[in-house]
Amino acid sequence: MKRVILTLTAMMIAAIGMAQVVPMVLGEKHAMLRVGSAKYVLLPVQETEEIAAIAVLDGRNEMVQRINVKLAVDRVDYWVPYELKNARLLDIEFHGDRRQKGAVGEFVCWKEIKLSDTFDTANRERFRPLYHHTPQYGWMNDPNGMFYKDGVWHLYYQYNPYGSQWENMHWGHSTSKDLVHWEAQPLTFEPDWLGSIFSGSCVTAPSNSPWGECVVAFYTSAGHHQTQSMAVSKDNGRTFTKYEGNPILTADKPDFRDPNVFWYEGTKRWIMILAVGQEMQIYSSADLKAWQYESSFGQEYGNHGGVWECPDLFELKDEKHNNKKWVLLCNINPGGPFGGSATQYFVGNFDGHKFTCESMPKVTKWMDYGKDHYATVSFYNAPDNRRVVLAWMSNWQYANQVPTKQFRSANSIPRDLGLFTFGEETYVSVVPSKEMLAVRGAKINKPTEACEIVVDIKNQAEIVLSNAKGEKVVMTYDGSKQTFTMDRTKSGDVGFSEAFPCVTEAPTYGAIKQLRIFIDRCSIEAFDAQGKMAMTNLVFPSEPYNTLKVKGGKATVFTIKN
Repeated sequence: MKRVILTLTAMMIAAIGMAQVVPMVLGEKHAMLRVGSAKYVLLPVQETEEIAAIAVLDGRNEMVQRINVKLAVDRVDYWVPYELKNARLLDIEFHGDRRQKGAVGEFVCWKEIKLSDTFDTANRERFRPLYHHTPQYGWMNDPNGMFYKDGVWHLYYQYNPYGSQWENMHWGHSTSKDLVHWEAQPLTFEPDWLGSIFSGSCVTAPSNSPWGECVVAFYTSAGHHQTQSMAVSKDNGRTFTKYEGNPILTADKPDFRDPNVFWYEGTKRWIMILAVGQEMQIYSSADLKAWQYESSFGQEYGNHGGVWECPDLFELKDEKHNNKKWVLLCNINPGGPFGGSATQYFVGNFDGHKFTCESMPKVTKWMDYGKDHYATVSFYNAPDNRRVVLAWMSNWQYANQVPTKQFRSANSIPRDLGLFTFGEETYVSVVPSKEMLAVRGAKINKPTEACEIVVDIKNQAEIVLSNAKGEKVVMTYDGSKQTFTMDRTKSGDVGFSEAFPCVTEAPTYGAIKQLRIFIDRCSIEAFDAQGKMAMTNLVFPSEPYNTLKVKGGKATVFTIKN
């Protein structure tokens, strides 16, 4: 991805001569701002402030958009650009207690809001990953609408372009030809009068669809209630036209979201699976427009510690036993094995109408045993019948507070899924996608801020990553207990949230012979090379880990080609 980010300083602003604007203060919580004809207005953000609601008006005083921005009161953390297009006036309503904040006319934002035809997008974030996907700037959470077509991987994502905390949900868009290097694309969906644009999916529809050969996106419109909407693209997902019949599916449930759609050959119908409270609902359609209810799944099955979200349903093959089974992904928040958000899954059968889990109801299976692996969904139409997934690499317990500013959150490395059997149960295997081998570089003597470590281990092993500041991450494999643990309690900056310092532990479902550990500037992802264990944790060291000590094994360190 083009790793660029908005990081304007006062000195930069003065140097490039941007125009300053003068507010019209109308009351203790109300002001207007005439923005003229520049390409952007650069809005200064202070993350500890209350939201300011901004109505964007055109030259006829017709409202074209509403956005929420934490406008700076007494300091500026960073700037975000708003592309003005035909906007001419900003009608701004502040929230919070003005008796504590002072007079609106004295807020620092009025001195720092600028009009400009350009803005600086150089990346100066020391924790921005080098080979994981991130947004250019602003906030990102769930991956959305992922599909593969004509040699290009498309990744959409929940995106706030007007701050680095959750708000103003859009769909951002990035593309890649190798699943590692991503190119930022223009915004895909902005909120409309049905609501913000929540999570969803895309399918590649054939020529006999109502719109001919096209890409169809499904997403949740999150307004006063959550409803399902769709949009059609005739240019391979670059731009979409929202369907004039939206919303296409409604309900009286408060949590009714995240449509995941796929074609089911057995019934010759499209299938939609939706997250509804603490269950999944399945619908079917012949034309992608009219949907009928088929069944529900979830009552008493798995973990119910939080709301179920971001479902996915697909078939996988157990290569060893040469059979196929269906897997239902269920992301849950809270309720994860170590607090906060996580991805659970169920293995069973799907007949085009109903999903049946083969395990006992109380059995809970987790896809990743770290703290920072959520909203896992797969690419539609991946080549060679692969099931490739990405996850949001954070946790709702502290995602808004992690120590970055101009951007927040990255995606995991791409992973391929399969099946394996241990005891009486079938589990999902998780391995780094083959594209990660393609970017494996030369062998080096010690770890760097972005590298892969391959460790051949024995029955007991300890792997310690550390730096000169005394910060460290300790990973331990216990073959007798069949467990793998990662301790990040002394990993660096852990003080921004009480929920961050922790030790995570995963079952290994038998012996591990080799570990693959991927390190980037703010993350560690550990895998059993055979796919029986995965663990993803964020770390924020004050300097990169450059020392590696291994007991009970032999390590080889590789660079990652960028």
